[in-house]
Amino acid sequence: MDIFEALAKRCSVRKYENKPVPREILEKLVDAGRRAPSARAVEPWEFVVVTDRGTLTELAKIATTGTFIGGAAACIVVFCQETKYYLEDGSAATENILLAAAGLGLGACWVAGDKKPYAEAVSRVLGAGPGLKLVSLISLGWPGERVSQNKNRPLKDVLHWEKI
Repeated sequence: MDIFEALAKRCSVRKYENKPVPREILEKLVDAGRRAPSARAVEPWEFVVVTDRGTLTELAKIATTGTFIGGAAACIVVFCQETKYYLEDGSAATENILLAAAGLGLGACWVAGDKKPYAEAVSRVLGAGPGLKLVSLISLGWPGERVSQNKNRPLKDVLHWEKI
């Protein structure tokens, strides 16, 4: 699938089949994340891939906006070293992972991490030290139900030439 098709097909998936995602695919997704642009080429990210059912269930309980993580085959958690642009850099890495997942036919959902009250608890569960900031948790799996496409605003409503 080309990048424009992946962009069009990407949507948030919160229900997954009870089927594992192969390690090679999870590594490909992290590889896509690490290839994101970063301010001043700092590349502040660290990725934790969680496939253990107990840990997925624990993350689902902690991350109140991501209770569906417990039903996912995996979760990639994106941390960044606390640099000036950690949030932008980690968000770029997260989006790369989401697009790569869509391109591979996987379902995924971005669960916010930064500034969430559960960020410290997630960091503690995954052993992230004090210099790392939680950016996102990305639930992953084979889509368990057909999901509707994104309902994006029409291009003509958001595109402005020269001025707003």
